[in-house]
Amino acid sequence: MRSYIVTGAASGIGKATKELLEERGHAVIGVDLHGTDIDADLATAEGRAGLADAVAAKAPDGLDAIVAVAGVAVPSSLAVRVNYFGTLASLENLRPLLAGSEAPRAVAVSSMASLMPVDDELVGLLIAGDEDAAVARADALVEQELGGLIYASTKRALSEWVRTASITPEWAGAGIPLNAVGPGIIITPMTAPLMQTPEAREQLAHMVPMPLGGPAEPVVVARLLAWLASEENTHLAGQTIYVDGGSDAAIRGPHVFGTAG
Repeated sequence: MRSYIVTGAASGIGKATKELLEERGHAVIGVDLHGTDIDADLATAEGRAGLADAVAAKAPDGLDAIVAVAGVAVPSSLAVRVNYFGTLASLENLRPLLAGSEAPRAVAVSSMASLMPVDDELVGLLIAGDEDAAVARADALVEQELGGLIYASTKRALSEWVRTASITPEWAGAGIPLNAVGPGIIITPMTAPLMQTPEAREQLAHMVPMPLGGPAEPVVVARLLAWLASEENTHLAGQTIYVDGGSDAAIRGPHVFGTAG
């Protein structure tokens, strides 16, 4: 039996992941605003700061894996606070609790939206770790009616951070594989407003084509998260794996590989 922490565990992909791990006999601590084991608002400094102590109280022997799922799909600066800074705080603040594990693992949820158009200024501020400036930039994008760029920007920055951090002494050097997944359209409460009418579903399918199976149930992503956080994953590091029904391949095609020079 392994010990896991899953953020965003009250609904959607987080809930499916918690349930899947528990079905497999593991101990799982869920974190969300409410409705699971620990209440924490990852959009706030206070909520992030108290998370490690709250988890340690429930897992005094430490953790084997961190699964950072919590996120929001809203065209506002809340996405900046939760999707990027809340996720990083979860991973970094809880990392010391992995120290006693024989097979420590960490995985976050990005999105196939990380491949879509972004606001380069916002991505740069996120990578720089300047939360106040990033929030201000997101608010400015909303005022300019460009709020649709915010979600993709937070997920692009998260995937870039995972790639950079994964090979550092704190992660790879400590024997912790750090990765992310990039879901396509997943049938959750978060995406429900985007699929309420046939017209809306058709528009979404045009933006995010998923030739293999179409929109997926949350458990599809949960299975990949469970493997990435398992003992079997020994050498995968820094990757965002797109579990997207083929939308990455459909949108970008085969020409995504650089050449050595």
